[in-house]
Amino acid sequence: MKYRTVFPILLLLLSSASPVAAKSAIPAEPVQPIVPHKVTDPARVELGKKLWFEPRLSRSGFISCNSCHNLSMGGSDNIKTSIGDKWQQGGINSPTVLNSSLNFVQFWDGRAKDLKEQAHGPIANPVEMAFSHSLAVDTLQSIPEYVAEFRKVFRTDRLTIDEITLAIAAFEETLVTPNARFDKWLRGDRKAIDAQELRGYQLFKSAGCVACHSGTNLGGTSFQKMGLVAPYKTGNPSEGRAAVTGKDADRFSFKVPTLRNVALTYPYFHDGEAATLTEAVDVMGRLQLGRTFTAEENADIVAFLHTLTGDQPRLVLPILPASRDNTPRPKPFE
Repeated sequence: MKYRTVFPILLLLLSSASPVAAKSAIPAEPVQPIVPHKVTDPARVELGKKLWFEPRLSRSGFISCNSCHNLSMGGSDNIKTSIGDKWQQGGINSPTVLNSSLNFVQFWDGRAKDLKEQAHGPIANPVEMAFSHSLAVDTLQSIPEYVAEFRKVFRTDRLTIDEITLAIAAFEETLVTPNARFDKWLRGDRKAIDAQELRGYQLFKSAGCVACHSGTNLGGTSFQKMGLVAPYKTGNPSEGRAAVTGKDADRFSFKVPTLRNVALTYPYFHDGEAATLTEAVDVMGRLQLGRTFTAEENADIVAFLHTLTGDQPRLVLPILPASRDNTPRPKPFE
């Protein structure tokens, strides 16, 4: 499924910020450790996990949420822009789903206020799963095991797209990644990161990166313009926040992405044009802060970013119930 000043070099991000404003806004300790999610409704989460891996929610019967947000690959797909129905190429880089519950809005342009609303989009998007909400409901309603599970979780025999997206969102909320080495350092283990990584973190703060990449998720709390100090050149047509607000001032402003697990979520930026962290850090330094990092400085920041990889989800893959005679059939070539 595919959803204040700037962060300096931040790789994947398209944040922005003036050097002066960024430095003046630096908090003393901008990051709090991630804590494990506490599941209060395990039955809803288990249903959501099935729907996460359910390809029959797509017209082709082949694409699931996990196709573009692969939980074996940092919750992303590691390509510039995702491939959807009929091998169509999407228009924007697929953001990681890991820790997405910590973002203040969903999607690069912030058009969804929460995970439930975000889950509505890809199912009916003609470039993504290319199904429809009514067909998704009909498909699940035709399978007795799903009917029984929805009855157990939501106490209804006639499910709607709301129950589907509520379940998916409940599963996504569990996809947090605690215990990164940096989190251990924040909790007092000074041996959790080495000297180079510590230098990188100190530079990350002093250069102004934390002005946008702050908080538990190291991002995901504001919109920022891509190319504040110098224009960002791209062939990608994405307008960013302007596509939602209709305001020209919001053109090329995007949600600041999380830096959590960033070593796993290449390529970077909304267009996926930065193939490596080294490249992303360089671009962000020059275009967002007006600063060219030396090779050593760049390497130090990259080293720090590698400390942000937390415990990845460990899942038992769900066994999906079989289709019935009246279950809508896939239409991959229509």
